[in-house]
Amino acid sequence: MRMRSVFQALCLLVLSAAAHAAPPLPVVQPVMACAALAGFDLSAIGGPGSRVTTAKETTANNSAVCAVVGVLAPSIGFRLQLPLRTWNQRYLQIGCGGFCGHFVSTTFAADGCAPLTSGGFATATTDMGHQTAGGAFGHDPQQRIDFAYRGVHLTALAAKRLIAQFYRQAPAFSYFSGCSDGGREALMQAQRYPDEFDGILAGAPSLIFVVQNGLYHPWQARANLDDSGKPILLASKLPLLHQAVLKQCDGLDDQIDGLLSDPRACQVDLSVLQCTPGADAATCLSNAEIGAVRRLYDGPRDSATGERLTIGGPQPGSELAWGLFVPGNAEHPTNSQLVAQEALSAVVFEPNPAEGFRVADLPFDRATLDRLRVTHPLYDASNPDLSAFANAGHKLLLWHGWSDQHITPLNSIAYHEALHRQLGSVQTEAFERLYLLPGMYHCAGGEGPSQLDLLTPLMQWVEQGQAPAGIVTQVPGTGASRQVFPYPAVATYDGKGDPKQASSYRAGPALVTPPPVRWLGEDWLKPFAPR
Repeated sequence: MRMRSVFQALCLLVLSAAAHAAPPLPVVQPVMACAALAGFDLSAIGGPGSRVTTAKETTANNSAVCAVVGVLAPSIGFRLQLPLRTWNQRYLQIGCGGFCGHFVSTTFAADGCAPLTSGGFATATTDMGHQTAGGAFGHDPQQRIDFAYRGVHLTALAAKRLIAQFYRQAPAFSYFSGCSDGGREALMQAQRYPDEFDGILAGAPSLIFVVQNGLYHPWQARANLDDSGKPILLASKLPLLHQAVLKQCDGLDDQIDGLLSDPRACQVDLSVLQCTPGADAATCLSNAEIGAVRRLYDGPRDSATGERLTIGGPQPGSELAWGLFVPGNAEHPTNSQLVAQEALSAVVFEPNPAEGFRVADLPFDRATLDRLRVTHPLYDASNPDLSAFANAGHKLLLWHGWSDQHITPLNSIAYHEALHRQLGSVQTEAFERLYLLPGMYHCAGGEGPSQLDLLTPLMQWVEQGQAPAGIVTQVPGTGASRQVFPYPAVATYDGKGDPKQASSYRAGPALVTPPPVRWLGEDWLKPFAPR
């Protein structure tokens, strides 16, 4: 009865919170011409040669801005957009994805955030020290550092310096938002530079970067290959697999809606898909295909001992997104193959392997994991000691799609739980929340509600002290909505209202409380000295 009252109270808080928008701040006007920023010296931040290269008035998202482009030595590019008439005293830095190498404009998890869409934020982004799409930067030790953390950090310093120059006022509040590697960058800021941002959004973070790219992606590239190197399972079989998963597990949350509220509760029985003699091969899975599916769900293990080398694989319910590593035909490499090859060749090992090293050459064993330990303190953002960030009163919102095909949501759960172990639940709940979205793919898209605004609740928490509870999310193009609640609560249908409307959902207890995953890198989610 007490648990029920707690969840009812949480729902009331949700409805109250949803009625409030981000707090308004007075608009501040520039005190100088945009063009006057061209050539501005930033050598005190980035070293000799650091400067603004161009500063021009233009329009971005229907708002007039001063578009500033600059370089921070030796090769970090950054872009800063300063509102000419609408600056609301807030700064937002946008994280990059993949191996970066370019400027980004997309702010994830901010759909409908009025201060952002109205052009109120000064925004910045960086290429993180190189201008190539792949992992070639890893051949340069300085570019490794710039990608790992320095590019994002120096961009924050430079942007704030230019904001103070342009408006003669520092930002009242500073925020960071990123997904995928941008989520890693977000957590890296909280860990290495806890004073730089008041609020941080970290989506689907590749927080254990070297394992993600040195073992997880290589496993996805290899687990579906036969002895001749040909793919076993093709994408045409994925709908069949997905429907079998839904048939077995969709109702575990007492609602048939095509979504799994917590896929960890789903124990998929693949034997129901087993081909029988004479069966149409298009309607079933062969023994080899079932084996490939099991390996993909499970993730890599030490080839000798069977011990886990990662926290796990993609979760049940994510199958329609498996085109990342399950090809449409046998002739084309998968995205996982390409990412893994770039990472193994030049990024995650130190020193790099000999030229010609291939994904097929990688052994899945403890020794490989130990080789990755060399670069772990450089690239990884898995340190749970956020005491300095928390003590400064700053706030962190983690979010992840349950159907993420790139990065397993089990990583975000493991980090969330590591925070609770390291700092205690009382302190952690004072500054951090984790949201897991059923049916959402990597950073966006999927069968479930994937349009959401976490930036506004983050601003409410930072600026007004109003902690977030339930968040209304939208299913793109359908008009359907749903609430998502801080982990471990799940959205529970009230059984009365329209199941396609968020108002018909309440916070319910966790469907399952599995023990922490045992794997060989558990200590990587403990405090460590960064490099």
